[in-house]
Amino acid sequence: MRIFSGFTMFFYTVVFLAMGCALIALSLNIISLDEIIRAMEYSYTVMDARLAIGVVALLLIIYSLVAIQVAFGNLQREKTIAFDNPNGRVTISLSAIEDFIKRSSTRIPEVKELRADVKATKKGINILSRVIVYSDANIPDTTERIQNILKNKVQEMLGIEEPISIRVHVAKIAPRETKESKSSKTEYGNEKKTLFQGIEYGNE
Repeated sequence: MRIFSGFTMFFYTVVFLAMGCALIALSLNIISLDEIIRAMEYSYTVMDARLAIGVVALLLIIYSLVAIQVAFGNLQREKTIAFDNPNGRVTISLSAIEDFIKRSSTRIPEVKELRADVKATKKGINILSRVIVYSDANIPDTTERIQNILKNKVQEMLGIEEPISIRVHVAKIAPRETKESKSSKTEYGNEKKTLFQGIEYGNE
């Protein structure tokens, strides 16, 4: 598969370089109009040339379709994790694992919000966690706890022995809202509402 991907990249690079060089030569008048006309007349009148151009075009179309199918298949495989049971094959969506990780983070009191990006490779599972922690949290201890909890939860859920790499990115540090601040907000809102409710219109 790597050989096919490398050849595809090399092939399209050569094609686009050739097209770019041809367009630059045309814009700088390095290739004259007479030469272009003679080449077109030759490819149109000579049967062997027409046959060669048709075969090359057909091969290009077939190769492009195969490359699209391979790329689409690789993309689909990257979005799922598959394993074989005695009764058949099982696939798990990576988005389902991401939702599971998000729900598991609610058990960590120092974490306000966590979002995970899961990727499955041949070397294992890579998880990038973007978290918002509270300001009173010890970041080294909290991030280590996040890594340990997520690793254990994912291994227990999937039942796999492949290595799991978990990276944690602290995106924001948020202040923790206390009960007093919440109650003061509520009282302020009620007070403001009471002031407005005491106004009557149309009475003189």
